Amino acid sequence: MLKRAVVIFTFLILNFSGFSRDTLYVTVPDIAFDDIGTDVTLDRATCELPAFYVRTDDEGKRDTVDIEESGFTAYFNKDGDINIEGYEVVVSNNKPSMIPLWMSIIPPLLAILLALIFKEVVFSLVSGIFIGGAILGFYAEGFIGIFTGFFKIIETYLIGAMHDTGHLSVILFSTIIGGIVALISKNGGMQGIVNSIARFANNARNGQLATWFLGIAIFFDDYANTLVVGNTMRPITDKLKVSREKLAYIVDSTAAPVSAIAFVTTWIGAELGYIGKGLDNINSDGTQISEGVYSIFLNSLAYSFYPILTLFFIFYLVYRKRDFGSMYKAEKRARAGETINPEENTGDLTELEDVAPVEGIRYRAFNAVIPVVIIVFGTLIGLVITGFDSLQSTISSIDESAAVGSWSEIWGNMHVIDPSIDSFTRKLGTLIGEADSYVALLWASLASLFAAMMLTIGQKILTLQKTVDTTIAGFKTMVPALLILVLAWALAMVTEEMHTAEFLYRVMKAADIAYWLIPALTFILAAVVAFSTGSSWSTMALVYPLILPAAWVISSGELGDADALPIFYNTVSAVLAGAVLGDHCSPISDTTILSSLASGCNHIDHVRTQIPYALTVGGVSVVLGTLSTALGMPPILAFILGIGGLIAVVEFFGKKVE
Repeated sequence: MLKRAVVIFTFLILNFSGFSRDTLYVTVPDIAFDDIGTDVTLDRATCELPAFYVRTDDEGKRDTVDIEESGFTAYFNKDGDINIEGYEVVVSNNKPSMIPLWMSIIPPLLAILLALIFKEVVFSLVSGIFIGGAILGFYAEGFIGIFTGFFKIIETYLIGAMHDTGHLSVILFSTIIGGIVALISKNGGMQGIVNSIARFANNARNGQLATWFLGIAIFFDDYANTLVVGNTMRPITDKLKVSREKLAYIVDSTAAPVSAIAFVTTWIGAELGYIGKGLDNINSDGTQISEGVYSIFLNSLAYSFYPILTLFFIFYLVYRKRDFGSMYKAEKRARAGETINPEENTGDLTELEDVAPVEGIRYRAFNAVIPVVIIVFGTLIGLVITGFDSLQSTISSIDESAAVGSWSEIWGNMHVIDPSIDSFTRKLGTLIGEADSYVALLWASLASLFAAMMLTIGQKILTLQKTVDTTIAGFKTMVPALLILVLAWALAMVTEEMHTAEFLYRVMKAADIAYWLIPALTFILAAVVAFSTGSSWSTMALVYPLILPAAWVISSGELGDADALPIFYNTVSAVLAGAVLGDHCSPISDTTILSSLASGCNHIDHVRTQIPYALTVGGVSVVLGTLSTALGMPPILAFILGIGGLIAVVEFFGKKVE
């Protein structure tokens, strides 16, 4: 015993006196951001202990790293040093060059400003990607890194953007949609729909209301919503002299808002996963919120002011035949017969209209209705099939004894995943959330294209050769917009690599805020992040795990656990609503680009006309909805006030468009 005590005493004396310390030999990357977690390679260690402690987040939380592991995440200070308590760190290579975190905002901000100033999206996006690559290259390699950053545009970011299977699925789906639109235009199906709907959509208002209704009806996926509704309604609204800008706004603003709040959509799985990450962080040191993730999501819908008020705002604008700002000018031009303003148009937006119906054929609406119905219901069927396949694997991995041989058995054993999945609605939401929406969309679009080809050939409208040629011509019309989409994804990779969202979050976090301000500031933060990154999904992925724990700590500390739950629900909803608002306003957003594509609208014109409307609803939502409910107002009363506020805006600022 005495001998052991002497050994321990000697070890402590040597360790604390600095004469002997365990040494960690590491290899570090060429660049790092101040106080941002960076992957470090562990070369070798002369530790007598089996593990060591290292920081695992920016708040100083520590975790153990097994000495046998090949690497870990380290945090560098502004001088490029790693500080691991009790250990001497020896860097095998040079210290990393430290990039100031504020520089992460430059690439997206530059791309957005250039797009709004020059109205040229491709150049703007490429410029943003180049600046991001140049900054990273300069700090890694010096002046020569600026040139390597230029080549990274294609070898790293564009290739990386297209290497993602989800992105490739969207590209394929969009391309196939282009082929379908070309076919149903050539075989007279689109004109048949125009003639049929014209009986009801016999004026500009009814045409816009029909678009609004279709946007809500196709609720299960925002991509499918945007492409199907935009392409289907464009010839109808053109005939009724509705501007392409107004069509793009209705299409864009009935896509994500509906998909974000509906119980059964392709968004639900991602939303629950992101909320679950934040919940795990809250309960990491003991259960503080016992409520299930799906229940939290359902309770948060009572505070979904922006998505719901957006849908009302569109309806009221159309019903009252009023518009304001740049949208009013676009609508006046359209009523005068100018679908596109030649002074503002920077691209050829008439390619899809070049495929005119074959002369002398009978215009049959079912030639277009059947392919569109196949897309809608085919996607739903695909979601169910892929959802059950995924659930089968998930349940089996949790409980090998659970019966999952049939769909009915899988349906009955969903409680294995989470005991709170006990109602029909929650089971259905979980099923769709587990589904592979990209696969479902591809299945449905391919089946729809095949049906359109068979209808065209079967009625002898076109020969096989001309049918294929028409389909390929439809594919080609999608290339310019898809180029913009790929560039937007590439810029999103740059912002992720440079930790843009982390910078914006820290700016917001630096302010010492009261609990009742948390939901409103969260809404603003999510909107800014989504606007800067162009993605509502990545915004939710980044903000939910960061903001939910902070919101719970602050609100429960001031109010207690029970009274903090409404603030927590409000914050959950604010992330989603803010992400959708920022996505609507961002010219580098994929859904905004797709809305322009599907509506045949100049992209910058769509952004310029949509921003005032989106900000109007956003302002009313955050003040009369998010902020007022955080102060104690019942949500139903906040919705009434919000509706009243939007009515006042339309009546005061709106001008009649006949």
